[in-house]
Amino acid sequence: MIPVLVFDIETVPDIVGLRMLHQLDERVPDAEVAEMAFQQRRQATGSDFLQHHLHRVVAISCALREGDQFKAWSLGEKDEDEGSLIQRFFDGVDKYTPQLVSWNGGAFDLPVLNYRGLIHGVRAPRYWEMGEDDRDFKWNNYISRYHLRHLDLMDLLAMYTGRANAPLDDMAKLMGLPGKPGMDGSQVWGAYQQGRLDEIRNYCETDVVNTYLVFLRFQMMRGHLSRDGYDKECDLVKSEIAGMCMPHWNEFLAAWVQG
Repeated sequence: MIPVLVFDIETVPDIVGLRMLHQLDERVPDAEVAEMAFQQRRQATGSDFLQHHLHRVVAISCALREGDQFKAWSLGEKDEDEGSLIQRFFDGVDKYTPQLVSWNGGAFDLPVLNYRGLIHGVRAPRYWEMGEDDRDFKWNNYISRYHLRHLDLMDLLAMYTGRANAPLDDMAKLMGLPGKPGMDGSQVWGAYQQGRLDEIRNYCETDVVNTYLVFLRFQMMRGHLSRDGYDKECDLVKSEIAGMCMPHWNEFLAAWVQG
């Protein structure tokens, strides 16, 4: 069975990059630098969502299903620099050649990782393989929107029509899954400014497990898992995260009302 690697990132404004691009003095507080960028973006687009290359990655969480094992974790240490986190992610792709699974990863997570990886000089040969050295990748690679080496579940379920996109939190809760436990992406910058990186990483980890559980339901829907197989996969996830004995996983399990 091909390993499955579900991933999610959390980001904050790239304050260093914004200072450089806008020639801002170090005496301007970080919060003011970010607010300036948000205001400029709102004036240009009506939204304060910054362009992908201006997002700095502060957390990358993964859920890996390989062999008879399942595990979920955040890459690196809390104080690890952005380039090292991104390199760790692409090293995992090189090591496992997994099927990548995400929720909106094609529109957000991967473009951010592409730009930020380029900025930091990250190497990712397997990820960028498109058939030059491995002919199998000509017909199924990580880059194409319509190939399944990277499965963006949100994009596929919406039939590649942005108007039909659904939030992960809504879909998870409608399926009886825990959904987001008390934090969402809009709160990450505020939490980061308050030094709450542990909470951000925990939130990111619960997102990847929610995504994996939605993926399991999708695998059953498309006939790649029987109902019994699906139930066993869910039991494996429950067993593994219960064994971690951590508050965010206890909260997650308490909110998991059905399989």
